[in-house]
Amino acid sequence: MLTGKTALVTGSTSGIGLGIAQALAAQGANVVLNGFGDHQSAMDAVRQAGGNRAIQVDYHGADMSKADEIAAMMAFAAERFGCVDILVNNAGIQHVAAVQDFPVEKWDAILAINLSSAFHTTRLALPAMQQANWGRIINVASVHGLVASAHKSAYVAAKHGIVGLTKVTALENATTGVTCNAICPGWVLTPLVQKQVDAKAAEHGMSNAEATKLLLGEKEPSLQFTTPEELGALAVFFCSAAANNVRGVAWNMDGGWAAQ
Repeated sequence: MLTGKTALVTGSTSGIGLGIAQALAAQGANVVLNGFGDHQSAMDAVRQAGGNRAIQVDYHGADMSKADEIAAMMAFAAERFGCVDILVNNAGIQHVAAVQDFPVEKWDAILAINLSSAFHTTRLALPAMQQANWGRIINVASVHGLVASAHKSAYVAAKHGIVGLTKVTALENATTGVTCNAICPGWVLTPLVQKQVDAKAAEHGMSNAEATKLLLGEKEPSLQFTTPEELGALAVFFCSAAANNVRGVAWNMDGGWAAQ
């Protein structure tokens, strides 16, 4: 379905970003990965997801808090593949503290990586998308782009900002073949979250299943994690012809969290 298209996914060496990259590769898209950590195994996983399709996978290690490195990454993708047809803004970090105790440098870093980076990639991707009259911008926000939780001021502010940026980008391109939408996950079962579950199980002397319910019980009525595979499937839908007129939505996949 996406053969000949190129997707750039930020923060994609593990977790949600990797799951989305694999889902796009499975549809035939070339993929540019970005992120810290072991990018070689991520590239191998994306190639494997591509199956027998002759997809190309590459990597750029831009620090998403630095505008000049983001520009270099976008230029690299354009030089390597001609243009970025599908942009997935997923890079993000977190810090938890009360507002009065929140470290200023953590606030600045979270806003830079979780929000400003998406502005920079979007502004640089849009001209080629507009010229081609086809493009998909998918911003991975969070249920925290719709509702708040205590002690997450910077993250909630950034994710609300991502939802706003999504709507403006969608409106500015509403009469074109370029769409922009946001995905708003609740708890997602990534390796990082699995470590939290394991730690909670060990701390309370309970089973993994009981620890999972304890973690999810406060916020997520379904008591089920969303998976990176499910988020990847939603991203693929946004890229399909069926989503041609889906514009500016903040689509929560949160087990009923925001419905409360």
